[in-house]
Amino acid sequence: MGIRTDSNCIKCSSDEGTLTGGVILGVALWLRHDPKTSNLLELNFDGAQAPSTFYISVHILIAVGAVMMVVGFLGCYGAIQESQCLLGTFFACLVILFACEVAAGIWGFMHRETVSKEMMNYYDSVYDKAMTQSLTDDKKQAAASVLKVFHETLICCGKGQGSTFFTRLTDAVGVTDLCPSGGTTSCHNRIQELFSDKIYLIGIAALVVAVIMISFSFLLLIH
Repeated sequence: MGIRTDSNCIKCSSDEGTLTGGVILGVALWLRHDPKTSNLLELNFDGAQAPSTFYISVHILIAVGAVMMVVGFLGCYGAIQESQCLLGTFFACLVILFACEVAAGIWGFMHRETVSKEMMNYYDSVYDKAMTQSLTDDKKQAAASVLKVFHETLICCGKGQGSTFFTRLTDAVGVTDLCPSGGTTSCHNRIQELFSDKIYLIGIAALVVAVIMISFSFLLLIH
């Protein structure tokens, strides 16, 4: 009876682990393929790719979510078979996943400003080149195309109040065609909002899963 009770407890924990892994995998895939972030992070200008630091934590979540689903199945199967080897492997995997999730959560909170700053610096470099008269027409056109992706994706214009006004002025007189209609907000603010919010979401998701991992491990220890 004791063995069966323990097995039922582990099967329940395993099922919850599989479900949690599926949820984490779904959230991570949404973050990876979100149109706004994808449009910006896939940009390339003059051989310089947009910073992809944001994807590091997303890929960690994808990997952990997929592994959690496999580990949950492993725990469930081990409980059904009452295999000490499989259950021991299940417990070891929970510990490893816990460490990975804590690391991902800490990394997310520590680098929540870094990702935004990298994207702002990339935007600024492209903006400066687009507004520089000394560049060839081809390079100015390429820079303008990249800027328009930023502006249309985030509904913004310019680096700040001064540059926003200047860019809209050059658009009005026909010198440039960069800002979308209604794009009066600084792109720095929009970039900060977009990536900081998503990094917070990654960090919170990672720490929530870490708590779930602790619960699973505790259940295994007491049973």
